[in-house]
Amino acid sequence: MPTTKIRFAGHTGDMLAARLDLPEGPHLATALFVHCFTCSGTIPAARRIAGRLSGMGIAVLRFDFTGLGHSEGEFENTTFSSNVDDLLAAYAYLTEHKMPPTLLIGHSLGGAAILKAAGRIKTARAVVTIGTPFDPSHVTQSFAGSLPEIRAKGRATVRLGGRPFTINDAFLKDIEASSLGPEIEALKPALLVMHAPRDATVGIDNATRIFTAAHHPKSFVTLDNADHLISSASDAEYAAGVIAAWSARYIDLRPPAPPVGAPEGVVRVSEADSGGFLQDINAGPKHHTLADEPFAYGGTDSGMSPYGFLAAGLVACTSMTIRMYARRKGWPLDHVQVDVTHNKVHAQDAGQITDQKIDSFRRDIHLNGDLSDTQRQKLLQIADKCPVHQTLERVSEITTVLRDPAVA
Repeated sequence: MPTTKIRFAGHTGDMLAARLDLPEGPHLATALFVHCFTCSGTIPAARRIAGRLSGMGIAVLRFDFTGLGHSEGEFENTTFSSNVDDLLAAYAYLTEHKMPPTLLIGHSLGGAAILKAAGRIKTARAVVTIGTPFDPSHVTQSFAGSLPEIRAKGRATVRLGGRPFTINDAFLKDIEASSLGPEIEALKPALLVMHAPRDATVGIDNATRIFTAAHHPKSFVTLDNADHLISSASDAEYAAGVIAAWSARYIDLRPPAPPVGAPEGVVRVSEADSGGFLQDINAGPKHHTLADEPFAYGGTDSGMSPYGFLAAGLVACTSMTIRMYARRKGWPLDHVQVDVTHNKVHAQDAGQITDQKIDSFRRDIHLNGDLSDTQRQKLLQIADKCPVHQTLERVSEITTVLRDPAVA
């Protein structure tokens, strides 16, 4: 996905740093991602979700709140309300640039900010919260031991995630006065609540209260053993996949006509794990799967291997071709099953004169139904008319072009 670094004015005029993840293909919709307390828009979970959505044709804006990440300003002068104002500034930026967000995603306190602001984001059609507290003041549990000092001295330096942050009394007063109940009850967009039962930072009861307060349409998805930051690659992958599939029900993702020369559109593969071989495969905005290598070859076996996909294309096409012919003839074919195995053999073993190795596919076709022997033999012949079969049997042309690198 190409990523563009941008800046826009936040609630005080300080410039906020953001990354806009753009689809490689048609831009069908826009999402706004809001990060957790003292985090930034570059945390792994945010990048993972943005990558999946951009593969669907959804651009994603990830920005850093005032005083965090690469944004200007002083964190100690911010409050929960100022975070909401920064969020609305991001919404205004996207709207000004003809990219109004229809999907809002908030992580932890960022989810609370999303719920607080959603009623003022008129273009929103779907809202996702991840590990979000029902009561914004829940965040003070992260520095509960410093609360007396903050109240007595007006500020204190606390350590969050191993880093020092200054929290002032204005932040406490603002967050203690903030509530989400009325906003959640009045929420118009569809809501997806995602939470891990073992979240040690924000308890699962918060998700229950958010879900109960909201009206339908609403959904709840557990993140099982994930931690609060969704730091595991597999947990982030799961969350991204669920958000991508769920949001497609509420956001119009109808793509334009496919490009000339590609009647079925573009199949796009993006690396999901640079330390292994896991790949994201997107065929348009609605179809996603994973490719990987088996454990024995250094992969995590999270998806079919490339040769597995090649074999799947052959058997799927074979089954469809047989069904189409039987349907046209009106033959009593009840069910088709095709099994395939792939191997590399010497060409001489396959009756060819060269000693080079070639790919060998074996198809076992199962035809259920009250078919005559003649009909069965004819359907066996028809299997070889499968377009993928014919593509594999003849020479194909592959053109490779090196594209400009995307911004990290």
